[in-house]
Amino acid sequence: MPGLPGQKGDAGIQGLRGPLGEQGNPGLPGPIGEKGIKGDSIINYNSAFSAKRSKTHTLPQLEEVVQFDVIIYNDQRHYDPETGKFTCEIPGLYYFVVHSTVFKTSLQFDIMKNNVSMSSFFQYYDNWPKPVSLSGGALMHLDAKDQVWVQVAVGDYNGIYSSVKTDSTFTGFLVYSDWQNAQILV
Repeated sequence: MPGLPGQKGDAGIQGLRGPLGEQGNPGLPGPIGEKGIKGDSIINYNSAFSAKRSKTHTLPQLEEVVQFDVIIYNDQRHYDPETGKFTCEIPGLYYFVVHSTVFKTSLQFDIMKNNVSMSSFFQYYDNWPKPVSLSGGALMHLDAKDQVWVQVAVGDYNGIYSSVKTDSTFTGFLVYSDWQNAQILV
C-alpha cells in the first residue's frame, strides 16, 4: 500500500511532499542577550575647555570679544585665550556656558557663533553692595572652523568681574560628534 504524502509507508518509503500550509503566528521573543564589550575606536572625539578672566583685566568694550585668559582646562587647544575664541575642530553638538560675577555695573553679554548672537543674558545693577552672579548657556551645532565667543552686547552694561574671591568663566564641551561627517582637521 503506498504511503500518504509526507509520511512513511509500511515499507519505510517516504511519500511525496504535500503543498505548503499557511504561515503560522510568530513565536514569542527570545531572551535579551548579554551586553557586549565596549569596542575600540581609532579616533577619540574630544573637545572641551574652561577658562576664567584674570583679576587684572579691564571691563570689556561694546562688541569686543571678552577674553577669558587664564586656562583651567584646554587639553585639545581648541580655545585660544589670546583671542577669547573657541574654534571647532570636530563637527557636532556643543554646550557653552558663561558664569559671570557682576559688580558695580550692569552686564549684558551674548554667546556668539560666527558673528551671530546665539543667546543673550542680562543682569541689572541696582546699587547692590556686593557682587552678584549672571550665568547663561547655549546648546548649538557647530561645523568645522565655526567660532564661538562671548561679547558685551550693550556698551555701558559691561560689568563682567573677577577678583581674588570670585571668578568669571567661559566653558564649552562637545556633547556628541557627527560621526559620519567628523574630520579631525590639522
